[in-house]
Amino acid sequence: MFTNPDLEAVQQAAVSFPSRFQTLYLATVSDQGVPEASYAPYVLNEGKFFVYLSGLAKHAGNLKATGRASVLFIEEESSAKHLFGRERLTLACKAVEQERGTPRFEAVLDLFDQRFGKFMQVIRPLQDFSLFELSSERGSYVAGFAKAYTLSGQDL
Repeated sequence: MFTNPDLEAVQQAAVSFPSRFQTLYLATVSDQGVPEASYAPYVLNEGKFFVYLSGLAKHAGNLKATGRASVLFIEEESSAKHLFGRERLTLACKAVEQERGTPRFEAVLDLFDQRFGKFMQVIRPLQDFSLFELSSERGSYVAGFAKAYTLSGQDL
């Protein structure tokens, strides 16, 4: 027997789920249609995810070429009740490269400094790195078996 879920609670769970992680899984595709799966450390600012990527990484080139990505947050295998029903949030995102040296660029990199510490001092000045804003347009949240939800709208 199924009960009606509290959709506000589901939305809150979905929105707060990424805060459990310091990295996100990133799926991109090249302009020739070649898929690439990867991951990246991220920060959240004003409801948008930001990743700072080396130009040597395929996913950075793919984001520049297509402006599209899929982002995945997924429960750790070791804490999952069952591997087939892991909690997860998948988001279809628009990706926009941020202009280096702008106040917004610097403010977001300050957040990276706060979250990831001294290593950012090494990579922050590297000119081959790009900052991308990932804005979620739609998604899905799976809280477990028979608990799958489609997300849409400004706050999903």
